[in-house]
Amino acid sequence: MNRPALCSHAQRLRHVFLRDMVLDASIGVHPHEHGGPQRVRINVDLAVEDETARRGRMVGPDELRRVVDYEAIANRIRGIVGQGHVRLAETLAERIAQTCMVDGRVRTARVRVEKLDVFPDAVSAGVEVERRRLKPAPLKR
Repeated sequence: MNRPALCSHAQRLRHVFLRDMVLDASIGVHPHEHGGPQRVRINVDLAVEDETARRGRMVGPDELRRVVDYEAIANRIRGIVGQGHVRLAETLAERIAQTCMVDGRVRTARVRVEKLDVFPDAVSAGVEVERRRLKPAPLKR
């Protein structure tokens, strides 16, 4: 059976994502933002090295240990948001990106944090940060 060649770097990635997670966060620099939590929407997109493709296979074992677990990512985000007040949406996004990059298989973490109730005439205001790993993690044998 012929298998398609997997040669380009782009074909070796999978994207693990978490979309439109809405949490109550203690966030903001202005005095009126210190009175209580604000709704934030968080989106995460992780470009993850696909070890199966690195080995030349199209489909790997159906086992959780071979992938980045989006439930674990969601729980980490909840933990970060629950740690207490943060002044900047940028800081919150950077902390989330940092925790996502702990897994050596994550090549790029793109994190968007939006404050949902800032302006009456806008759906949201926020920031998106992207962090990239310079070198891929070594292949596990």
